[in-house]
Amino acid sequence: MSDSIDPDSNPTKTNPRSALPFIFVTVLLDVLSFGIIIPVLPNLLKQMVGGDAAIAASYYGLFGTTWAVAQFFCAPILGSLSDRFGRRPVLLLSCLGLGLDYILMALAPTWQWLWLGRLLSGITAASFATAGAYVADVTPPEKRAASYGIFGAAFGLGFILGPALGGILGSIHLRLPFWVSAALALANAAYGFWILPESLPPEKRRNFSWSRANPIGTWKFLFSIPSLSRLALIGFLYQLAHQVLQNVFVLYTQYRYDWKEREVGLALAAVGVGSVVVQGFLVRRMMARFNEPMLLLTALAFGVAGMLLFGTAPNAWWFLLAIPVMAGMGFFMPALQGMMTRQVDVQQQGQLQGATGALHSVAGLIGPILFTSLFAAVLERGAAPFWSGLPFWAAAFLLLLGIVVALPAARSYRDS
Repeated sequence: MSDSIDPDSNPTKTNPRSALPFIFVTVLLDVLSFGIIIPVLPNLLKQMVGGDAAIAASYYGLFGTTWAVAQFFCAPILGSLSDRFGRRPVLLLSCLGLGLDYILMALAPTWQWLWLGRLLSGITAASFATAGAYVADVTPPEKRAASYGIFGAAFGLGFILGPALGGILGSIHLRLPFWVSAALALANAAYGFWILPESLPPEKRRNFSWSRANPIGTWKFLFSIPSLSRLALIGFLYQLAHQVLQNVFVLYTQYRYDWKEREVGLALAAVGVGSVVVQGFLVRRMMARFNEPMLLLTALAFGVAGMLLFGTAPNAWWFLLAIPVMAGMGFFMPALQGMMTRQVDVQQQGQLQGATGALHSVAGLIGPILFTSLFAAVLERGAAPFWSGLPFWAAAFLLLLGIVVALPAARSYRDS
């Protein structure tokens, strides 16, 4: 940690009480635009490749991997750029690029064009990491976990409204959600241009360096601090397990329970409700009674139970009953972010978010192929429907490993 910077100091004159609502709306609109396309993208892809579910699952895994590759190379660059030029311009360019990309995907005539759209969205989707650095800029360390809970609530609210709206729009026309997403992303860019203040003043910025902005350089930074490296590994296992929801949820529920776009959208909306309740209301209250490591372990335990319930639910009603259990995972990211941001100074918050974004993108590289391959293998072998839950069982095992890694970290953790 730099000796010249006090990590507990607030690096900006921006008032957190006024700045956090701005970033909340920015993230909300971004997630909303992304959530709208979730219920329809697999079906549009299935339509483009001839209607075969197993082939569509394989292509969908390729799409997820493409997005992660783009993030792997671009997240560290954009994180370092936000340390150099400030958070605001990176957020604005990201939102603008995402809006234009959704237009491309709405017009895509073939799966290759749709794949190009996913590649470009991976390049431009840096607003989450930059928004994370923004929260660290305007919030003192002891309040960051609660602030990241509000940040996470924006994700949850976006997934309440986005998939539900996407399911309704998709039942009208499969490409309509892409046009609505484009409009929301561009509106988000306009909102940020007129409303969002800068959180990192010029005197707290540092020069851009390719040695810090490339993936290898960011990983050296991430693993140069022992306490940070263990937290990064736990975050990686969580992100890898979480990939099962992004890549198999729609395919699994359609195959096992014969759900259509509307049912998928409403179920994902229920997932979002749980996230909002936990991150928007419970994190702040739980932080007053328990420390961050305890919340981290609690979230992982809920995740193990929820994944097992998803993968073994004999019918749709049992599957829906597992959603409140999964909501307990909402404690994870606020606790992890609060712990990690304490380990670096204010000039390194963008680099930290870029580094963790690159590490999580590796989970995005592995997860889509891993989980969709497991699902496709079950279908190709004609196994009983019960075995289609195999991807969720694998995710539960990864979260269990996360608990094993987190236990020593929880015992040795000291508030900095």
